[in-house]
Amino acid sequence: MHWKTPLAATVTIAALATSLTATAATPDQAGTVDPAACSPDASFRGFTDSLDKTTYDGLPVAGLSAINLTTPGHALALVDNVTNTPARVFGLRIGDDHGKPEAAVDSVTVLRRPDGTPYNNVDFDGEGLVAEQGGRTILATSEREPSIRRFQLSDGKQTASLPVPPRFQVAPAGEAQANGTFESLAVSTNGKTLYAGLEDPLTSDGSDAEDRGRNRILQYTGRAGGAYAVAAQYAYKTDPGLSLVELAYVHKDQLVSMERTFVAGVGNTIRVFSVSLRGAEDVTDQASLADAPDAVFVHKKLLFDLVNCPPSGAVAKQPQPNPLLDNVEGLALGGFLPSGRRQLYLISDDNFGPSQITRLYSLAVDLH
Repeated sequence: MHWKTPLAATVTIAALATSLTATAATPDQAGTVDPAACSPDASFRGFTDSLDKTTYDGLPVAGLSAINLTTPGHALALVDNVTNTPARVFGLRIGDDHGKPEAAVDSVTVLRRPDGTPYNNVDFDGEGLVAEQGGRTILATSEREPSIRRFQLSDGKQTASLPVPPRFQVAPAGEAQANGTFESLAVSTNGKTLYAGLEDPLTSDGSDAEDRGRNRILQYTGRAGGAYAVAAQYAYKTDPGLSLVELAYVHKDQLVSMERTFVAGVGNTIRVFSVSLRGAEDVTDQASLADAPDAVFVHKKLLFDLVNCPPSGAVAKQPQPNPLLDNVEGLALGGFLPSGRRQLYLISDDNFGPSQITRLYSLAVDLH
């Protein structure tokens, strides 16, 4: 997704740039200070820029908008394809050097229409990614229409498309905003439930007086590799000026979300939250969320704000409140670490531009 600059976000990020320190070391349970802490619930393990401005099989490794772990040490990354190159998914080998991540591309799959011709930037803007059946097939969202399509990883050919309610189509066909639809996709451990999140609100839902977006998350039920149908919609409210760009599954009552924005001359805001679905209300039949009480929206808790992580030697190519920051769009949860916390990876989308970086981040998070 090409970043947008909400007006309210200018004030939000400018305040961060002047008032927040780059390192937010916090006391641990023993009372000692953890120099790697981003918050009480997250510590920074490291980053790598090894993928930045590289190529594989003649294709630029750029525009990485989603990451999904397939097996230990391996992941898939989806390209959002803003240039006239074929839509594609890269396979990544991911290593660990004493906490600092290592990454290298080991494969690429061009995503093809049912007739075998490649999708491109005209009809595919890849944003959300789920690996199915150990990576034999994938589900990928495009926020162009929007759509959720299934592809075989062996040859990249599309084999199915999931239903999308008409009101979620981009206006004038529906109520969704252009460049603000299905930015995120997550799947349950058993493959029976999918979550697709809107980056920005439907026009009928809008934002509140504090510029907090009243977004919707669609829940699908079905089976991995098979058919899915929309089962429910949940209301999600973003922080002021931010957009919902990623979801990850924890368990049936919990997701992890990521919100992001950008202000030229100031930089990015990247925040990660724990989201509770316990008792969440289905808002499918609500024509608008504009008058919905706060109780309707799912509860979220801030896990960390990336600006508060230690810079760790990072260098930014444009102004940032912390040089560690960039246009982070992808998030993936891994397994449990020896500390008892969960591995969490972030990846940034350089938008195929010289002033941004393709960066892989590693953190340890406590999801409670």
